[in-house]
Amino acid sequence: MSERIEINEVSPRDGLQMEKAFVPTENKIAYVDALSACGFARIEVTSYTSPKAIPTLADADAVMAGIRRVPGVRYTALVPNLRGMERAVEGRPDEINLVMSVSETHNRANLRMTREQSLAGLQDVLREAGKLGLPCNVSLSTAFGCPFEGEIAQAEVLRLAQALADSGAAGITACDTTGMAHPEQVRQLSTVLQRQLQIPVTIHLHNTRGMGLANALAAYGAGIRRFDAASGGLGGCPYAPGASGNVSTEELVHMFDSMGCETGVDVDKLLEVVGTLSGLVGRPVTSQLAQAGTRLRRYAPPAWLAEKFPHA
Repeated sequence: MSERIEINEVSPRDGLQMEKAFVPTENKIAYVDALSACGFARIEVTSYTSPKAIPTLADADAVMAGIRRVPGVRYTALVPNLRGMERAVEGRPDEINLVMSVSETHNRANLRMTREQSLAGLQDVLREAGKLGLPCNVSLSTAFGCPFEGEIAQAEVLRLAQALADSGAAGITACDTTGMAHPEQVRQLSTVLQRQLQIPVTIHLHNTRGMGLANALAAYGAGIRRFDAASGGLGGCPYAPGASGNVSTEELVHMFDSMGCETGVDVDKLLEVVGTLSGLVGRPVTSQLAQAGTRLRRYAPPAWLAEKFPHA
C-alpha cells in the first residue's frame, strides 16, 4: 500500500490575499467548493485578520459561512490573535492556523511585534483554543532564511517550535517564506523537527528560485508527509518583490502521483480548477503542468506516418 501524503491547499487564503484585485465573495466560495471536490486533506479557506490589514480577505465571515463542506476535508483559517480567534469560532473551522516569524526583523516588519510578544500572544490563543477543543497549527515564517537577516539558525527554529508545542500546538509548519531554502537545508531541518517534536510537522514551500519541487522531495526523503501548496502557484511575499508564489499544488501532486504516493487529490479535476484561475483573479495564471499536461498525456501521431509505414 502506498504512503499517504497530506496536501493542505492554501491558495484561497495565502494566494488570494496577495492579489491586487478583490475577488468577489461568491467567487471565493465557488473556488473553495471546486477545490473541495478534488480530494484535499485540508483547505485553508481565509484569514481572520483586520480588513484594513488585508482588505482582499475582508469577507472571511461570509466565505466561511457560505462554503459547502465535504466530509473528510478539514477547513482551516488563519488567526492572528485572540480577537481573530473569537471571530473564527463563529465560522466553525476544523482547525486554526497561527503564525509568527523565526526572524526578529521579519516578525517586526510583518506583525509589528517582537518575537517574544508574538510568542506570548500565540500562547494565549493556544490556551483559549484548548478550552474550546479547537486544534491549532502554528506556522513559523522565515524558517529557512530571512530577506533581511539572511541565514536563520536552526536552533532558533527548534526553540520556538518546542515552546509552541509545549503550549498546546497540534502541529508545526516550517515555512520557506521567500523561497530561500535549498534541498540539503530542508532535509536537515525536517529531520531534526520530527526528531524533537511529538506533533505533526508540515513543510510550506515557495518556488521563488525554482527549487520548490526539489525541496519537497528532500522533505519527503526526510519523512515529511504533510505539505502546504497553492494551486497555480498563487501567493508570494511582500518582502520578495516580483517573486513567484507558493509551490504549485498541481505540480506537487503530479510529482507524488508519478512516484506512486497517494495524495487523495484528483490531478485532472485540479487542473480543471487551475484553468479557471485567470478568470478568478483577473490576470494570467498558469503552470508548466497546466500547459504540458500530465506525464502520460497522449497525442495523435503525425498523419504522414500512416502513409510512410502502411503495414506497421
